[in-house]
Amino acid sequence: MAKKVLVLGEVRDGVLRNVSFEAIAAAKQIADGGEIVGALIGNNVSQLASSLVEYGADRVVVVEHPNLASYTSDGFSQAFMAINEEVKPEAIVFGHTSLGKDLSPKLASKLQSGLISDVTVIEGNGDDALFVRPIYSGKAFEKVKTKEGIVFVTIRPNNIAPLERNTSRTGDVVSISVDIQNLRTIIKEVVRKAATGVDLSEAKVVVAGGRGVKSAEGFEPLRELANLLGGAVGASRGACDADYCDYSLQIGQTGKVVTPDLYIAAGISGAIQHLAGMSNSKVIVAINKDPEANIFKVADYGIVGDLFEVVPLLIEEFKALKVNS
Repeated sequence: MAKKVLVLGEVRDGVLRNVSFEAIAAAKQIADGGEIVGALIGNNVSQLASSLVEYGADRVVVVEHPNLASYTSDGFSQAFMAINEEVKPEAIVFGHTSLGKDLSPKLASKLQSGLISDVTVIEGNGDDALFVRPIYSGKAFEKVKTKEGIVFVTIRPNNIAPLERNTSRTGDVVSISVDIQNLRTIIKEVVRKAATGVDLSEAKVVVAGGRGVKSAEGFEPLRELANLLGGAVGASRGACDADYCDYSLQIGQTGKVVTPDLYIAAGISGAIQHLAGMSNSKVIVAINKDPEANIFKVADYGIVGDLFEVVPLLIEEFKALKVNS
């Protein structure tokens, strides 16, 4: 049976995150021919509605308010509940991002619905849809199905491909007024320590370093390689603990979960906590001096060698390919 699906368009620094478009693609499977409604929450975000439509939304409902300029669970939950009341969806899709992980459980509680989080694959359509999600730090997968009530899911970024953009698509955009008040948290200032450039959680290429980089300066060749490939730099917890880089780069069970097309692990031994954050990458290349390093067990390609010799060679080869292409 066709379903009406509500999708949260997530905005960062005035731009829609790519996971918003991936969520629309996921919603299409769940809707099975039903209506896709985009939800935009923030301050001065209505101009982004057309992008949601171009990627597959049939219409968009917008809530704007000065108190929504920065994310707070209080403010966004008030806005989303108002949109939910307006749309009355049978299903809801969020990105499994920092915002989605914080907001979705609160909304699921308010809606008295279940929540299927961190979905990587959707099998089937509509009422027959099965949601696949990793468990036990990625060592196993479970398939979940909602038997009754609202289907509420969060999808892991970079796993479900967005639909092809169609700039000729049109759809209604409606703004509703919501008085965002009684906030328990007010954001006065946002101070970012995260690295600039490609968003690590959505990067198609990630070059990550571990204790083997030996110093903060040891990350410089990795940054050069990542920039050359249009990717982002990540790190193991060991590298972060050693003060080689900021914890905003940490990948693993207690850091970010990434699923890029290409993951290059340099000087990373492959502790199970790190593997939990990157083992679902499409192609994994490991560079390590120890041929017995655990990272080689999950790698598609392994290079036994000194990263300070291997990485510069990779940089030279990729530069040569760019010049000759």
